[in-house]
Parts: sequence; C-alpha cells; structure tokens
Amino acid sequence: MEKRSCTDAIVLEFREDVALTEMMRLRVSSLQRSGQKRQDGERLLLPYEAVYRLDFPTQDLSFSRWYFSLCGHGRVTVTGICQLWTPDLTHLMTRQLLEPIGTFWRNAEDPEDSPLKSLEADMQEFGERIAELAKVRKVMYFLLALKDGAEAAKLSCSVEFTPQK
Repeated sequence: MEKRSCTDAIVLEFREDVALTEMMRLRVSSLQRSGQKRQDGERLLLPYEAVYRLDFPTQDLSFSRWYFSLCGHGRVTVTGICQLWTPDLTHLMTRQLLEPIGTFWRNAEDPEDSPLKSLEADMQEFGERIAELAKVRKVMYFLLALKDGAEAAKLSCSVEFTPQK
C-alpha cells in the first residue's frame, strides 16, 4: 500500500505475500515427507517466518525513515532478498539474503507503551540498501521472522522514501 504525505514522501507498507509463503512452506513439507535434504546453500522457510514484499511505484528513491509498530512484546527481524527471486522457478539461496538485517523488539518486561528498540545504524543502512535496489526493480521480497511473542496481526511495518528530483 502506498501513502503520500504533503512533503511528497512515499510510504510503502510491507505486505505479506501469502502465495509465496505457502509455496515455501510446501517445499519444506515436501522435503520432510520424502526424506530428502535441502540443496547445498538453500534457505528453507522457518515456521515463524513469512515472505513479505514492497512494490515500488517509482525507481528513483532516497530512504527517509522506518515506521514500525508492534502491539505487545516480541522481536521482528526483516531480511531483504537481493535478487529478483521467483520461488516457482528457483529455490531461495542463503547468498541472496541481504545484510544488514533489520531488527525491532520490545522485551516482555517493557511497558506496552514503551518505544520499540532497534539497531539504528543497521536500520539506516538497510533502508539505504532497499532504496538502492529499488532503482533496478519494481518489487522486492523480504523474510520477516516473528519471535518472542510477536504476531503478524499486531505488526505494522513500512518505510518512507523521498523521490529523487
């Protein structure tokens, strides 16, 4: 979903790609049923992970900031996938995962209204990498891992960009 503010900023919301998530879960269950092992370097989806996407309406963007909200406590890790990945044709390989990863969290002992914690330098670099990759693609995929009580229904994650003039 795209929102525009009065400053012409573009806010893109991470949306779960249910079909890709399901396809990756089927790969895991297929390997388990047949007793086969994953391919060398293949990255299988873990039970607490899902595939999300950002759709870029324009390619010339500069990263501005993250918007992240989580009701309750938990940890959310956002890992970018650097290649234009098509799981119906290829398996996800670990070499396709971007660094740094984005991590947001609120500890169980923290008050509900306390701000989320994050590694700001990593989040800044990660946002800049996303803007860089947006120059050559219209969509980008991410793995979101929800741990320690975090739930997708209680999560909102988006990133703000400014169009380059």
